Amino acid sequence: MRKFLFNGAILSATFSGFSLLKSITAGPRDWRLLLTAVAWAATTAIAIGNVVDAANDD
Repeated sequence: MRKFLFNGAILSATFSGFSLLKSITAGPRDWRLLLTAVAWAATTAIAIGNVVDAANDD
C-alpha cells in the first residue's frame, strides 16, 4: 500500500483527478471535457500498472 501512496505518478494522477472533478462541476461540458476524462483515466491506469509491475519485480 505504501508503494501506491508515495509513488509520484499516483500522486500526480490524484491531483489531476481533483482538478478534473473541479472542472466537471464548474466548467462547461463539451467534447474537450470528455477527452480530458479519458486521458486522466488512461494516465491513472498506466500509473497503477507501473506500480503493480514494480511490486511484482521485487
